[in-house]
Amino acid sequence: KIVATLYLKKMNQMNRENSRRSDFKKGIDAIEGRRRRDETSISIRKNKRNEGIAKRRAMPVAPTSAIPAAMDNDSTAMNDRASANAVESKSVYTVADIPSLKAKLSQPNIDDATLLEVVRGFRKILSLEHNPPVNEVLASGVLPVFVQMLQLNDKPQVQFEAAWALTNIASTDETKAIVDAGAVPYFVQLLSSPSAEVREQCAWCLGNIAGDSSALRDIVLSTGAMQPLLNNIVQPDNNSLFGNCVWALSNFCRGKPVPNLSYVAPAVPVLAQILRGKNADAKQDALWALSYVSDGDDDNIQTVLDTGIIDVIIELLDEESNIITPALRTIGNIVSGNDEQTQAIIDAGLMSHMQRLLNHPKRMVRKEACWVLSNIAAGTHQQIGTVVRTKGCMQRVAEMAKSSEWEVRKEAIWVVSNIATGGTDKQIMSVIEAGAIEAVCSVLNVNDTKMLLVAIDAVDNILKLGVKLNKDYASFVDECDGLTMIETLQEHESDEVYQKAVLIIETYFGAEDGAEDENLAPEVNGGTFSFGVPQKNVDEAECPANGHSNAQPFTTFNFAN
Repeated sequence: KIVATLYLKKMNQMNRENSRRSDFKKGIDAIEGRRRRDETSISIRKNKRNEGIAKRRAMPVAPTSAIPAAMDNDSTAMNDRASANAVESKSVYTVADIPSLKAKLSQPNIDDATLLEVVRGFRKILSLEHNPPVNEVLASGVLPVFVQMLQLNDKPQVQFEAAWALTNIASTDETKAIVDAGAVPYFVQLLSSPSAEVREQCAWCLGNIAGDSSALRDIVLSTGAMQPLLNNIVQPDNNSLFGNCVWALSNFCRGKPVPNLSYVAPAVPVLAQILRGKNADAKQDALWALSYVSDGDDDNIQTVLDTGIIDVIIELLDEESNIITPALRTIGNIVSGNDEQTQAIIDAGLMSHMQRLLNHPKRMVRKEACWVLSNIAAGTHQQIGTVVRTKGCMQRVAEMAKSSEWEVRKEAIWVVSNIATGGTDKQIMSVIEAGAIEAVCSVLNVNDTKMLLVAIDAVDNILKLGVKLNKDYASFVDECDGLTMIETLQEHESDEVYQKAVLIIETYFGAEDGAEDENLAPEVNGGTFSFGVPQKNVDEAECPANGHSNAQPFTTFNFAN
């Protein structure tokens, strides 16, 4: 049987604190308080269940566990290829066969059977599970011949084998070689081939090309691949074709900078329709695609909202974590938009799911849930009130801010800080009662300048409210060792951290006017200065010095000579 396996390609760095966060912003400004992902490149994730796969390699044999998520495990056209290719040669091809295969290609008037045998031989070589000899195949100079084979419309089996070979090349670091060879326009044309097998393999290859980089993705999109791909999704010949095309579509939408909205907008209603279907694997890929589309400006977000699919996405938050993660990411992107877009998510019933998400066993789910809340908490007072009023929400956030994994703690601190800097007096008092002071003080000693600034701003606003309402929040900060840590921050390498720390100490923890200076100011006695506490005329018996009658006299120092 011919099935597919997962080929994990290069891992491009994920900035955003393992993540994707943008510049430091305070929640007091609704626009600046919301943080978008800051992907600088397309990322290949290690685990399909969590993040999605950007590239895959087709192999003639693979264990069931290696079947891509986009495949239907019950009955797939990919498995049907076994019967279609029953006449396939049983020879095992290796890199040593490349010269002889190339020589056959050079024969004048090569017959169809030999041509099929040769391209199939190259495909087998490129389908090796470990270290396929891609460079050796490319060095042989046969790549342009594979592209020519794509044009043989009267030989669909040759087209299929050539597309398969090119798909496996595209799953490696040599993807650009295929684009440079001019294969993309032919792949796009073959998305309308009479052969479902050919269409599926070409969609697979285009998905690999688009998953390589935003530059190659844009070449695929500008060549007109989107609409014929969507046609195969809307009217698929089989489940395998459907699944692979949905997976390819997710790659068409991914990457930074995000694709032009005009390219991906036609796909959004189709993605919404997939979410209303029953194919769980296709739903996962569709959710990732929507998370990529919504990770743009407000126009991108509105395009997703206009489908009316938000209710469905929120319902999917009750599914397994492989569905929850892209669903929650899509929601997080939307609430990072304008206030109306944020409100649309709240009105759809998001908050009723937050308690479960904040207590989810998966770290990434808890992290994303806090990120969503932090963006809602950067909104209007009404939206902040929704967070504060959600039963158990802020108590759980404060708890995670103190003791969860660092990635989760950071997002939880953002929630607290955004409310402390942008909420009403009552809302700030509410998060203080939930444990906000201890939460923000718990990160005042971390080696993360951005988070220090976020926490210091929260402390400053809490203390400011204490002065306003005549509440002794300063003592609470001191009891949490916050004052000690803020004093230490006066030596921080960041000038901004230093200045904020000094300002807090001087404003909220300074001595009363003149209380200290009275005893510290030197007295002038002629040409001498007297430092210390002025002596009083007291009886030695009433005030002995350490039990001795010869107490050390008050000392003056003469600097005149």
